[in-house]
Amino acid sequence: MKKILFLIFCISFIGCAVKKAAINTETSKHIIAHRGAWKKLDLPENSIASLQQAIKLGCYGSEFDVHLTADSVLVVNHDAEFMGMKIETSTYSQLLQKKLKNQESIPTVEAYLKEGLKQKKTKLILEVKPSVISKERTLALTKRVMDMVKYLKAEKLMEYISFDYDACKMIIQLDANAKVAYLKGDVNPEKLKSDGFDGLDYHYSVFQKQPAWLAQAHPLGLMINSWTVNDKETALWLMENKADFITTNEPELLISLEK
Repeated sequence: MKKILFLIFCISFIGCAVKKAAINTETSKHIIAHRGAWKKLDLPENSIASLQQAIKLGCYGSEFDVHLTADSVLVVNHDAEFMGMKIETSTYSQLLQKKLKNQESIPTVEAYLKEGLKQKKTKLILEVKPSVISKERTLALTKRVMDMVKYLKAEKLMEYISFDYDACKMIIQLDANAKVAYLKGDVNPEKLKSDGFDGLDYHYSVFQKQPAWLAQAHPLGLMINSWTVNDKETALWLMENKADFITTNEPELLISLEK
């Protein structure tokens, strides 16, 4: 009898532990951390640390921005400049001369993706930043991004966005299974669908001016994302209007609205 009771106890304990683990690893269904989850902990934007925090929070995705250095190294940074240095006309070695405030160096895309690949829940939302030099460099950046993703076998975790329509179309051509959304807000859902896009990722003001696009997207099979939403009212409006994802600098706030 004691053995039976002990066995029941063990089964119950394991069941509770499994349930607890499932809760702890649950991923947010809608929230994408803009440049990682950085604001609450005062982390550098687009840093490895901000990616780690987005994963820890269970965000659906962590968005990051990609540029190409003068010596063709893919790096992660939002602006075209890194601490006063123009990325496209600087070598990677030159960029390494300065540190982020947490003493990280500017991340390479390879290092960022390798960190993201340590888990399987949070998507890596890669934004191809248009070159300030030429369209050719934008497309060269796009091709190198896709080569890097393929090299690291990271396809299943990746999603792509850009303000450059041609860069998005190149991604679609290079990987028929890639999830690609356009950012600029100047193309209607029908055109996006006909060009093979998976979704539209527009500033919330675009949807407020063009609410019909919210209604048109899902019947066409397009996903809806909106950026950069940092307040409760706008987030709830988008949720009520069936937005699939919301990109934010306040992931903790928006995750709390899902519950």
